[in-house]
Amino acid sequence: MKEVVEVIAKALVDHPEEVQVTETENDRTIEVELKVAAGDMGKVIGKQGRIAKAIRSVVKAASSRENKKVNVEIVQ
Repeated sequence: MKEVVEVIAKALVDHPEEVQVTETENDRTIEVELKVAAGDMGKVIGKQGRIAKAIRSVVKAASSRENKKVNVEIVQ
């Protein structure tokens, strides 16, 4: 899941070298944390959170094969 989030985020931002994605896996869940440059935060979140919601939807669809719940957090 880390790779999926990283590819999407790097395509959206102006500073792809500052994109950092960390993944923590538990028994039933995978926590994915996305960090981007402060100026790119709006591009990753989008108007009314639409882009963030779309990223989460894509990751959820990709994770259905693994039978695990994935949480994507966008942090500063």
